[in-house]
Amino acid sequence: MDEERYSEQIASTLEAIHALLIQTVDNQRTGTEINRSIHDLEKKQTESASNLLEHAAVTNTLATHRTDMAKERTALVREQTTLSTKSTELSDIRTQMAHERTSLAGQRTNLSVLRTDFSRSRNNLAEQRNRMAATRTQFSEKRTAFAGTRTVFSNMRTALAQGRTYLALIRTGLAFFTLSIAFFRMFGFSWWSIFDGVLALLSLAMTGTGLIGYKRANHKVNVLLLKVPEEEAAAT
Repeated sequence: MDEERYSEQIASTLEAIHALLIQTVDNQRTGTEINRSIHDLEKKQTESASNLLEHAAVTNTLATHRTDMAKERTALVREQTTLSTKSTELSDIRTQMAHERTSLAGQRTNLSVLRTDFSRSRNNLAEQRNRMAATRTQFSEKRTAFAGTRTVFSNMRTALAQGRTYLALIRTGLAFFTLSIAFFRMFGFSWWSIFDGVLALLSLAMTGTGLIGYKRANHKVNVLLLKVPEEEAAAT
């Protein structure tokens, strides 16, 4: 009897153990499925978090763009205000220019009157210039007529200059002749007498050349003096 009870207890115990094993296996399967579900939920949570981060980044970008557009709109409003101010200033300037144009028109009218007066004065001056041109032509004709006389006097001046040069040559020859005589009296007959003689001969040659040239120049001046009345008669 004890053995049968022991066998029944063992059998019941084994059944209980088997049932516990089956329950443990089921619990493990359930835990595995729960872990999988938790893992899937974590993946979904991670994806949701990344989507939220992307959405936040996009939102920040849009906010930045909106801020930039607000700044640009403010700048455009400022520029529009500036342009309006400049347009007002240009209107004032245009009004001033219109007034100046009116005053310039008045000045132009006055200048037209002055131009008319100047034109009349210019015509009078042109007539005077014509008269002066005629007078100048007469003087030019007289100057041309006196040109012959002036040429004669120029030639006469040249001849007188040549005569003056020959007189200087005569004066120099006489000075050398006087010097040669002074040397001869100082040194007497010696080797210096040759130099004295040569100096005397040269001085005599210079004096003779000067006399001949002066006579020619004087003759030329006399001939030119005879031509002066003829030229003056031709000029008158």
